[in-house]
Amino acid sequence: MKPALFLLLIPCLLHAQTPVGAQGTIGAPAGAKVVNRLEITKPGVYENLIIDGEWKRGNLVKITADDVTLRNCEIRHSAGNGIGVFGSKVVIENCRIHHLLNGTFEDQQDAHGISGRWGDLVIRNCDISYPSGDCIQFDPDRQSSGKVVVENCTLWTGPLTADLASFKAGQRPGENALDTKVKLDGPRCQLIIRNCHMHGWNQPAQIDNVAALNLKENVDAEVTHCVFQNNQISLRVRGPGSRGGAHVTVKECGIFDSQAGIRAEDKIEQLKLTNIGFGGDIGQKITFANGKAGKGFENSGEYKAASADEMLKGNFSKP
Repeated sequence: MKPALFLLLIPCLLHAQTPVGAQGTIGAPAGAKVVNRLEITKPGVYENLIIDGEWKRGNLVKITADDVTLRNCEIRHSAGNGIGVFGSKVVIENCRIHHLLNGTFEDQQDAHGISGRWGDLVIRNCDISYPSGDCIQFDPDRQSSGKVVVENCTLWTGPLTADLASFKAGQRPGENALDTKVKLDGPRCQLIIRNCHMHGWNQPAQIDNVAALNLKENVDAEVTHCVFQNNQISLRVRGPGSRGGAHVTVKECGIFDSQAGIRAEDKIEQLKLTNIGFGGDIGQKITFANGKAGKGFENSGEYKAASADEMLKGNFSKP
């Protein structure tokens, strides 16, 4: 390629659009082997499986080894977690995880899509739906520190289309798309969320404040190029409590059809918002609860977003 032509292509390469949410073939291939549980105790690649828990409790997939890749699997029908991660250097990709239902709609009990211990974990190009807890939660036991990256995922819930487990058709299971918990002492956990689509976290629900992201405690969270739709609260970001407060950066995201776009709570110390587009039916773009944000609050480049569909194609340019 001639140098002059390459220079002309640079702007196009820099602004190439990446679609938001899970893309392509997700889940197990046709004819995949069906098992009830999968325990991963050795490093390696594990793929092309259907793990159907038949509504039993416990982690359907339990990963205790380091250096593990789990891909191209369907994980479904459990009264416990879909995947429990207790190793480090783990990649979960191209998986469909759905219908983790514990308790009843009236008696909310946790069952998460992916949970376990903070470590060096990447969750990539997964579709996770219908948990009675969260699509992703780290760490429910508050015993670990580390880093989690969630990229190109679709995290969602909505009214069930049929009776399942102890839930009825039309009931909406779930608490949050993603929830953070950390141990009392230790370094801040790191959370990176990018190119994700989070939708359906709305009322009527199993809890009062249902949110796509519930970012709290001693965590540094960065949210980039994400689209939020049809949520009661799209981002619930929470300041200091007995286990610390979240430091949150949100850049180039779109928020549509939400009662509260961003709910900042408990005098959050660090909240930086850059180029956030709001569209559709928005009750409150930014609201504060239990006190205004601290000196680390910044909001720049806010604008009216034209189309969720364009953002889902990866176009976050201002109109």
